[in-house]
Amino acid sequence: MAKKTVNVAMIGAAFMGKTHSNGWRKVGMFFDPPYTPVMKVACGAPGEDMTVAKEKWGWEEVSNNWEEVVNRPDIDIVDICTPNWLHPPVAIAAAKAGKAIVSEKPLSNSLAEGQAMLDAVKKARVANMCGFSYRFAPAVQKIKQMITKGELGHIFHFRAAYQQDWIVDPNFPMVWRLKKKYTGSGALGDIGAHITDLCHFLVGDVCEVASAMETFIKKRQVPTSNVGGISGTSGKNTGKMDTVDVDDAAVYLGRIKGANTLATFEATRFAPGRRNYNTIEIYGSEGSVLWNQEDMNVFHYFSRKDPGTLQGFRKVQACDPGHAYVGNWWPSGHIIGYEHLFVHEMYEFLCGLKAKKGNYPTFEDAVKCQRVLEAVEKAASSKKWEKV
Repeated sequence: MAKKTVNVAMIGAAFMGKTHSNGWRKVGMFFDPPYTPVMKVACGAPGEDMTVAKEKWGWEEVSNNWEEVVNRPDIDIVDICTPNWLHPPVAIAAAKAGKAIVSEKPLSNSLAEGQAMLDAVKKARVANMCGFSYRFAPAVQKIKQMITKGELGHIFHFRAAYQQDWIVDPNFPMVWRLKKKYTGSGALGDIGAHITDLCHFLVGDVCEVASAMETFIKKRQVPTSNVGGISGTSGKNTGKMDTVDVDDAAVYLGRIKGANTLATFEATRFAPGRRNYNTIEIYGSEGSVLWNQEDMNVFHYFSRKDPGTLQGFRKVQACDPGHAYVGNWWPSGHIIGYEHLFVHEMYEFLCGLKAKKGNYPTFEDAVKCQRVLEAVEKAASSKKWEKV
């Protein structure tokens, strides 16, 4: 018997649009979800050339009018890959139209907007997922299982650092991610959201924070191009300067609700040599684990139960059989990569359409994360501990 199909509309067609397109395209090839996704239409900004989405990425149709696409009766799922400030209007409109929704992170530019999105999906009773893709790494799934089973004992410390270096050059131009009205916050919301969500997923909710934030380069040149009404997205520098009004880096301390656990976080775009260094360290009474997304197929595990003469961190291959998702890919040792996380993400969402509860982060999880980000900004300003 043929499986029921669901028609997907993707709003936004830049970097994230490409990754999500690959996820929708590959999920049925390697997994057996209860629904078959049909890549019905991809929508870009007004005036944006969408040829590549149709001819290379596999979408049946293209559009430049998201309002029209979201309200089409033949669309079942709306996948939001736009810049941050468009997440709320697209998601709320999609919820009102009765569509299941996937949205990239951070969910919104503010807690109030995120709460409005959550209220909308709850009122409409539509399935919803926020794209915290690193949850879907096989190693992260295994670490979660180990913690749930108590194999690390009581968790003393959660440490996370997400480090990049793509804007270190002072001649790098002004882009939308450096303007608060478009992005909400800088490194904090873009990559700090990921490590905050990993903390929530793995060890528990952050309940109070202390923090410091810094903008190292406070003015940048405006480039010539203008895409979709966004000033400064790419192109040659004009020589005109504009003010960067978001953080280049954020560091914060946290306490975990209901647990005697300390958490530390660093999110920065000013770490030369770190291209996408997303790393976590978890230290417990019975053992420890370390994981780095740049080497995502392995994690390092220390067990205090090992004999003293054999104690040390062991490298665990998370691409061997028995780990989440890997049985659907290649033989043991044939590693997977960044792109595969989005295939896992789409698979879990499709499975969740037929289940009472999905194995993925929802808008509720994303709002929980947004509360922490808001508290971090408040703490950086007050220079005091702030409740989440």
